[in-house]
Amino acid sequence: MSEVRKSEDAPNATGMKAPLVQAHDLAKTFDVSLPWLNRVLERKPRQLLKAVDGVSFEIEKGKTLALVGESGCGKSTVARLLVGLYEPTRGGLTFDGQDAHAVFKTPAGQQLRSRIQMIFQDPYASLNPRWTVEDIIAEPLREHGILRDGAALKERVGELLKSVGLSPLDMPKYPHQFSGGQRQRISIARALATEPEFLVCDEPTSALDVSVQAQVLNIMKDLQRKQGLTYLFISHNLAVVRHVSDQVGVMYLGRLVELADKHTLFDTPRHPYTRMLLDAIPKMHDTGRARTPVSGEVPNPLNPPGGCTFHPRCPHANARCKSERPEFLHLGGVRVACHAVEEGRI
Repeated sequence: MSEVRKSEDAPNATGMKAPLVQAHDLAKTFDVSLPWLNRVLERKPRQLLKAVDGVSFEIEKGKTLALVGESGCGKSTVARLLVGLYEPTRGGLTFDGQDAHAVFKTPAGQQLRSRIQMIFQDPYASLNPRWTVEDIIAEPLREHGILRDGAALKERVGELLKSVGLSPLDMPKYPHQFSGGQRQRISIARALATEPEFLVCDEPTSALDVSVQAQVLNIMKDLQRKQGLTYLFISHNLAVVRHVSDQVGVMYLGRLVELADKHTLFDTPRHPYTRMLLDAIPKMHDTGRARTPVSGEVPNPLNPPGGCTFHPRCPHANARCKSERPEFLHLGGVRVACHAVEEGRI
């Protein structure tokens, strides 16, 4: 146990505090081919889908990194890689100085999993409708051997419910007796049961009304302040991202195209795709100006374009963009993968 739960504040070899979470060249490829006999009869090759293709980032303890991008860009696959639901095809994850995917396969893996938890997108689907709220929140406590005694377990479940703005009196109720926002609070309470340090939040407010979104986000911010939680927050809503994040990573077809401090990214976006996403947001003071839609369609991920995958939609693309894949470089305090930015054309 002592081997797994190390001190997060231990400095690395350079004397700097090491990030709690480090993803390096993380990749996941899915085989989406037809069955073998169909391929033989129809003379079709195997088809491989690169859902995530070389993603690297770091998250400091107590901070929030948000991943944004259009549907299908690989955000949720990154989330599942970080919590160990998927095995990476390439690259890896370092959590608190340990190779997380290697530890997940050992007896110490359960202890590590208690430190990394996930909040799923849809509270209607992620809670067992046949279980009471008490059973739902108590399950991780029992599974990880934290509490098994009836009275202590009930008391802890009550504390967790109070921490997310619900009442211990809600314990005997079932999920269908709650609104969407209340169900997501139950999901958050369940994720907090093992006292994790890192929470992966996969669009936790996208299924909720706007007013309820604000309540859930404020609860998450308060919990982060009180417990020093570290978040990976996945969303396609840039207004939500601006409210919760410290850093923002923009994904496109399985790759990070820009990674920057929140204020830098929103004030001076560098990558053309980031600019396109931000231009599409309605602005209070630009009521007379027409909104700029995100132009073009996302290419087929089974047959992505050569070179920079964004070049068919990019107004700054040239011959190099069509033939050469851009590297993810440090440019002026921002990490960006764009030939036009690198060459100073934008």
